Amino acid sequence: LHTDLYQITMAYAYWKSEKINDTAVFDLYFRKNPFQGEFTIFAGLEECLKFLENFHYSDSDIEYLKQTLPQTIEPEFFVFLRQLTADSVILSAIDEGSVAFPRIPLLRLEGPLINVQLLETTLLTLVNYASLMATNAARYRIAAGKHISLLEFGLRRAQGPDGGLSASKYAYVGGFDGTSNVLAGKLYNIPVNGTHAHAYVTSFSDLRELKTKVLAHRTSGVPHDMLDLCTHWREEVASLLSLPASEASDGELAAWISFAIAFPSGFMALVDTYDVRRQETRTSVSNINKRKAGQNQSLALDIRLVNLAQEMFVSKGECENCFKIIVTAALENQSCDTWSIRTRKEHDFIHQCEFLKSMITFYICIGLVYLLVFGHAGGIYNFFFFLLQSKFWSGLLNFCAVAMALNDLDYRALGIRIDSGDLAYLSKLARSTFEKVAHQYNIPWFAKLKIVASNDINEDTILSLNEQGHKIDCFGIGTHLVTCERQPALGGVYKMVEINGLPRIKLSQDVMKVTMPGKKTAYRLYGADGHALIDLLMRSVEPAPQVGQRVLCRHPFQESKRAYVIPTRVEPLYKVYWQNGKITCCLPGLQKIREKVQTSLDSLRNDHKRNLNPTPYKVSVSDNLYNFIHELWLQNAPIGELS
Repeated sequence: LHTDLYQITMAYAYWKSEKINDTAVFDLYFRKNPFQGEFTIFAGLEECLKFLENFHYSDSDIEYLKQTLPQTIEPEFFVFLRQLTADSVILSAIDEGSVAFPRIPLLRLEGPLINVQLLETTLLTLVNYASLMATNAARYRIAAGKHISLLEFGLRRAQGPDGGLSASKYAYVGGFDGTSNVLAGKLYNIPVNGTHAHAYVTSFSDLRELKTKVLAHRTSGVPHDMLDLCTHWREEVASLLSLPASEASDGELAAWISFAIAFPSGFMALVDTYDVRRQETRTSVSNINKRKAGQNQSLALDIRLVNLAQEMFVSKGECENCFKIIVTAALENQSCDTWSIRTRKEHDFIHQCEFLKSMITFYICIGLVYLLVFGHAGGIYNFFFFLLQSKFWSGLLNFCAVAMALNDLDYRALGIRIDSGDLAYLSKLARSTFEKVAHQYNIPWFAKLKIVASNDINEDTILSLNEQGHKIDCFGIGTHLVTCERQPALGGVYKMVEINGLPRIKLSQDVMKVTMPGKKTAYRLYGADGHALIDLLMRSVEPAPQVGQRVLCRHPFQESKRAYVIPTRVEPLYKVYWQNGKITCCLPGLQKIREKVQTSLDSLRNDHKRNLNPTPYKVSVSDNLYNFIHELWLQNAPIGELS
């Protein structure tokens, strides 16, 4: 019953018309590659075969249909349905995990008309999303390259639990290395990955909340106080990085000590939860704003300046000095109606900002002050990086402290995850920090700690990060992957091409919707460079093309587009996977299908796979099929009359 109602109403109409013994051939294919690309990964075949194995109408199904369908339906039809199976159906398909192209059928169904008609909706459901998802994942893999890990984090964003499971499965097929979905890991043997969320960090606010502080040395078993080790190393690393240890959150450190004690060999930290100085300033400035609004409406400094000055205050190094004066003056004089300004220059700065109501003009003012402090304009861009950098220091400092403490106890931390900010810049900052610590303390592996990035990443994000020379080792990708946001459906169709041995064609003013009539077979022809050159559809009665022999390949609808091809290799695309009520081929496991995707993609030239303006892959028909299509077209197209 996982089907559209009209499949069952058509089945009754067929039955009523005494078409029980009619046989038909249906093709399942798609008309256009997804994501503005030039390839598609075929997936979902195994699920289709499981569906055929279990296809039948139960007693409860029949009872429901009796209540739902019109009362005029004859009772004998329900007896017919109750006995229906897929045993008399033949299913041919290309291998799961293969690269596929428009108009080349992914599945070919042969059998009794009613039986193969009833399979349509479910087969499309099983193939459309699986192929779309595998294709999307494959595109992410191409964008990231072969040496970057990809993790699927999309369960919470997926379209329901079934969509979440399918997304995890076919993301793995398409080239992802693991998933956060534990059930998918159990069902499909996919590696599962994950550490903690911001909630775990924010559940701690102080080092005094640590209940367990002791961790035993990995080899000797001697217990050590992790809190003492971590606070020692935080001071050490802070000194190395020329940072005050007060930059780091004690609550964050407490959270990570507890997590490291729980998972000493699997410690990976989410490093962008806290920025203590920003938090402290936010609270104080908020109080000032309230007092300002309630007590002195005539204060010269616009509230937007206070908020923006707060952001400036968290910046690091020399660039904070000018702005620190402004906010510090505010914090130290909360009970005053006016703020004391330390120097004439700062007074002039505030006085000017009073009149800068436009935020754009205000940003120009920031640039002028930066220019005054540093003496060059190029640093303005870096100033905003300092804002990002400051938000990052607490996590980075605490992580290094805990990682070094674990190292003392003969454990190795895994790395960090960055979930916000400028991922390219922050990954470079993290990598340089790890390298600095590794060099200072002669710990080579520390320089190679893993950097994982998440934060609403899509294919274009990865390509942009590549151009910026990021230092990320792994991407965690969720929403854009599992929802296939750029194209939410493949658009596969299921069309009758033959009935009782006679070809059928569907005509349309839209040439894309004209079907290829008759039972067909398909071949992939390879060129001299070893890459796939063209896919060729032929009538099933035609002899297969031969290696080294010239083959005329034609565009199915444009007469002038034709070319001779001399293949160096000919690959038949179809195998019979279901016949006489059973699966006829040994089905590969998920790992083998995953490997098939990569080998199939490797058979294509790079220009077919590139993200921007890929070269279209050619799909052609034989000369015999071309003539057959157009003869049938002329026979079925009505002849107009002019008067």
